[in-house]
Amino acid sequence: MTLYILCFVLFLVGLYGVITKRDLIKIILSIGILGYAANLFLILVAYRHGAVYPILVENADRQAMVDPLPQALVLTSIVIELGITALLVALAVRLFQKYKTFDITKIRRLRG
Repeated sequence: MTLYILCFVLFLVGLYGVITKRDLIKIILSIGILGYAANLFLILVAYRHGAVYPILVENADRQAMVDPLPQALVLTSIVIELGITALLVALAVRLFQKYKTFDITKIRRLRG
């Protein structure tokens, strides 16, 4: 139960960063933390104490196995998150080249 609470706290840290920070780089990092928290939650849901990896071997004893579907989802999520982070960093660089700042409140005021 403690791990679930820590995962939720990690999610809240990311959410706090997205909502309260004005620096574009800090917002991108906070979005990354949100993604890590979601991935960690999926792995925690799939974890079974005492379970083994899901590879069947002939003449082996039957044991509880870990569900491989959440692990596959997390791998897919990591790849998608990498693409999203690269896109956000590229947008941040373009905004910095145009407005010479990462502060989103100043960017909102400087239209044109």
